[in-house]
Amino acid sequence: MQNTEFQLKKDIGFVVALSIVIGSVIGSGIFMKPGKVIAAAGSSDMALWAWVIGGIITLASGLTIAEVCNQIPKTGGLYVYIEEVYGSTMGYLTGWVQTFIYGPGVIGALGLYFGSLLAGFFGWPSEWKIMLGLVTIIILAIANSLGTKYGGFIQAAATAGKLVPIFLIAIFGLLMGNTGQLFGASSGLPTSTGMGAAILATLWAYDGWMLVGFVAGEMRNPAKVLPKAIVIGLAVVMIAYLSVNMALLKTLPAQEIVLFGEKAAGTAAGQLFGEFGGRLLSIGILISIFGTLNAKILTMPRVPFAMALRSQLPASNLLSKVHPSFGTPVNATVLTVLIAVFYLTIGDPDRLTDISIFAIIIFLIFAFTSVFILRKKNGQEKRTYSVPLYPVTPLVAIIGTAYIVFATLLSSPVDSLYALAITFLGLPVYWLVSKTSKHRK
Repeated sequence: MQNTEFQLKKDIGFVVALSIVIGSVIGSGIFMKPGKVIAAAGSSDMALWAWVIGGIITLASGLTIAEVCNQIPKTGGLYVYIEEVYGSTMGYLTGWVQTFIYGPGVIGALGLYFGSLLAGFFGWPSEWKIMLGLVTIIILAIANSLGTKYGGFIQAAATAGKLVPIFLIAIFGLLMGNTGQLFGASSGLPTSTGMGAAILATLWAYDGWMLVGFVAGEMRNPAKVLPKAIVIGLAVVMIAYLSVNMALLKTLPAQEIVLFGEKAAGTAAGQLFGEFGGRLLSIGILISIFGTLNAKILTMPRVPFAMALRSQLPASNLLSKVHPSFGTPVNATVLTVLIAVFYLTIGDPDRLTDISIFAIIIFLIFAFTSVFILRKKNGQEKRTYSVPLYPVTPLVAIIGTAYIVFATLLSSPVDSLYALAITFLGLPVYWLVSKTSKHRK
């Protein structure tokens, strides 16, 4: 095996990059989180506003990061951007969070969601969800280890398939739904926990758009492909999410969406299309989550791989190796999957998502701010992409994300402290690894 980034095969073009953005964003969130958003917001009106605000923050974030991606088109995504701009310590903490909290936590949560819905679809015992999620993660890890083109093919196919239930629920729900209340529904809902918690829940549904940056080193033309894929992909996602939520609210009463939770979309599909149609839509929902899970497994191992290339993790010699035949970071994939399986066996998926998103958005604030730093550093150097409405767009991303951080600290202090504790645990590991590396030199 070779331990250099440049051995990664450049098999990714615009179609696969776009499918990674859409496929990694549209997954479980749009089907799992509507009830939680309504419960947190306290009414259907405020829930829809939460989706709008979450979408605006995400779109501003994507437009901003697209310029950063354009100037630093390297494998590793957020970790590499932070390291390039703020130095090795901040970069290390970013990579640590992505390697040990965010990436595995998201994969574990998606595995649990997929296993739960698959067990429900076939009428299997709910206890099987862990086993089903585990098997699915392992199968996808093997497929992506065999080559980026295989993972990319799965991603493109799953992305096309997942748009079918989104389209059908949105169109037919808006046209045929008549039992719910689109605006003003609040009776029978639990006491709200605030807009901060509601927007945080939507950010899980919008999460994933940045994963395409993790495979920039495997793109044929990253400076052109990355910004285009991020902007177009997020625009499609935002329209889809608003349409589905409005369709659900027209089809089911708000309190029933909260009550049904993860089964709300399937229940709505059953009302719209009958039992057979509802089951077909449930298959589409499973494909959607399957595709998102594949996108995470395809992209997340590139973070420990990029860290290992810099000798920043224990066993870096192993984790930085690329398979000679497949051209993929197999060992880094194994590490990510092992941690994800650990989370899958002990975690509540909703808590996993909240902790994972909270841990990563702190570093996103630094990434958004880096646009100002890079422009000052590079002066009038020509860019193939510049964030529109500068500096308003980056400021929207920064202020919106900072609001979520403070609101989450207030609404979920225990989970926030868990995320912060694991984050700062990376510091002694960084000092130890750095000391060992200097000693070897």
